Amino acid sequence: MTSFKQLLDPGHVVLDLDVSSKKRLFEQIGILFENHNQISRSQIFDALFNREKLGSTGLGHGFALPHGRLKGLREAICAFIRISGDIPFDSPDGQNVKMAFTLLVPEHANEQHLKLLGEIAEMFNDSELRQALLAATDASQAWHILNEWNPNARRQRSTTV
Repeated sequence: MTSFKQLLDPGHVVLDLDVSSKKRLFEQIGILFENHNQISRSQIFDALFNREKLGSTGLGHGFALPHGRLKGLREAICAFIRISGDIPFDSPDGQNVKMAFTLLVPEHANEQHLKLLGEIAEMFNDSELRQALLAATDASQAWHILNEWNPNARRQRSTTV
């Protein structure tokens, strides 16, 4: 299975993005993918916004996982965004979002989509990882933090506590 680590381009890591709402975040994600992947920003915005209508992709702990399916996309793409402040996201814990990991998959990538979502959700459930990403001083450091995350190390830490 493809891991999000194989899909996360260093150019898709953005720190301290100045946005004031979920809508503005989705617009900026659309611009990012349009500039880097030549995918229409409106197509990306629509995919993210339509998925959000089904229920918030805010998972809690200041983290959101906006995702969607795109017709014509050949392989999954993703991005990590750290927001300069925080934005309301209707997360289950009521916390505003400071970080978002966006996943876009081909229209018919059901199993891959679910596995990637699970992997990313598990990663951001790790409080040490979240703190390290909030403290990262540049996009390169954040990219390395994401790529060095090891779910097995986390499991070992939690069983030894």
